[in-house]
Amino acid sequence: MGLSLSFDSEERILSKYTEPSSIQENWKLFLQTIDNPKVGFFHINKRKELLSSCVEIFQKFQSRTQFIQVGIGGSSLGPEMLVSALGDQNRSFTFINNIDPERIAQQLESLNYQKSLFYIVSKSGGTAETSAAMAIISNWLKEKGVGEKEYKNYFVFATDPVKSDLLLIAKDFGIHCLEIPSNVGGRFSILTPVGLLPALFAGIDGDQLLAGAQDIKKDILNTRLHENILIKSANYLMSLKEKGFSQTVLMPYSSKLRDLSFWFVQLWAESLGKKVNLKGETVNTGFTPIPAYGATDQHSQVQLFMEGPYDKTIILLEVENFQTDFSLDCSFETSSFKKLKRHSLSNLMKAELNGTMKALSKAERPYMKLSLETNDAYHLGQLLLFLESLTALTGIMLGINTFDQPGVEAGKHYAFEYLEKY
Repeated sequence: MGLSLSFDSEERILSKYTEPSSIQENWKLFLQTIDNPKVGFFHINKRKELLSSCVEIFQKFQSRTQFIQVGIGGSSLGPEMLVSALGDQNRSFTFINNIDPERIAQQLESLNYQKSLFYIVSKSGGTAETSAAMAIISNWLKEKGVGEKEYKNYFVFATDPVKSDLLLIAKDFGIHCLEIPSNVGGRFSILTPVGLLPALFAGIDGDQLLAGAQDIKKDILNTRLHENILIKSANYLMSLKEKGFSQTVLMPYSSKLRDLSFWFVQLWAESLGKKVNLKGETVNTGFTPIPAYGATDQHSQVQLFMEGPYDKTIILLEVENFQTDFSLDCSFETSSFKKLKRHSLSNLMKAELNGTMKALSKAERPYMKLSLETNDAYHLGQLLLFLESLTALTGIMLGINTFDQPGVEAGKHYAFEYLEKY
């Protein structure tokens, strides 16, 4: 079963986006994009050897109980999301994803080096923040008596297979190196070894992740275009953008999927926030993503969503079937407890979600609801490829390059310029 989709009102979709000629043109461009050899995210699940290489590394190091992923942006956000959404408790996970010296010191203090495996993830192999963390870790290992000849027993790399500083280091020290395909950008890399290796260590079924991504393609590539959930979602968001709704809230009603919102923030912002379109015109376009999660944010951000600026589209994510539940029947007799007595905790979550939807409708605030049958590897794989595909199609409709990030590159350049002066 694929994702299901509903809107507060399909009447919000502008007629220009429902015209057959417009739909056909955008559909044609989307198909060209996902089949472009330079854009690899859509078909990456078919490269089974990427998962096989991760399985080999997992089998070699499966006795390690502390997994430390070192990376930033797409090299960390996706794996963090997978582990928090589906990971078991058999191993501890540490994500060194920033360059705060106090935080890194705290993280290293919690580790037993003999039980640790350090997964260094950088597509270019030269990401400054990742290189800095690796330098610190190598010095920390030396302090523990680990010689350079032993690095191959503590480090695994993931990087571009053709050109990367990490390839050179791996060759010098005999370190295992996994592939980040050259045609898959960091924010689209969750179904590559970037996410697959930590998934295996977290007890997540990698085959099911990839199977879910494959099966959702039936919905994404549905040729009955007036029913296609991808096209309908993009048309809805673009129609609202023309009416001033330039902010996108992703709000899963699940604590385990809270980090999905932070993964989505990078995917949506870095892909769609662009100064120049494909014609070379200055457009300064995009959507501002806002992370949220229910029901917690009903007691914080929802006040703003209901009564603040009229510029936000809410994407609500429902988990239809939780894998565990609690009865709310107890011996307390006050009115607040009596209201809950005949229900379960999952009933309350569904009630909170439906209450939010009704309140948004009454306030004439737009929302779309995605329903995930259950939070498991198969259905999460479906959701991930759907959101990546929605990003790609929305970028096409904005007329921009979805897959570059010149604003990020500029910041890197100036950072190194500062270091040279310093």
